[in-house]
Amino acid sequence: MATKKTRPTGRLLTVAQAAELLNTSERYPRRLIEERRITFVRIGRHVRIPESALEEFITAGVVEPLRLHLRRVA
Repeated sequence: MATKKTRPTGRLLTVAQAAELLNTSERYPRRLIEERRITFVRIGRHVRIPESALEEFITAGVVEPLRLHLRRVA
């Protein structure tokens, strides 16, 4: 079965640029790439992370706050 490849959109970021946007060390985006947890592009021996993939990764990690409904005790 053939898999359909989607074309990444937006700028292609270096690992250093991705780390800066994530406010992490360069090791973290490299680990995401190594573990295939984020979409990346190989250009020769260079690795780039599409800006859209980074945005998707961030969005997937968003945790909404809990809304507690306090009951009034009469």
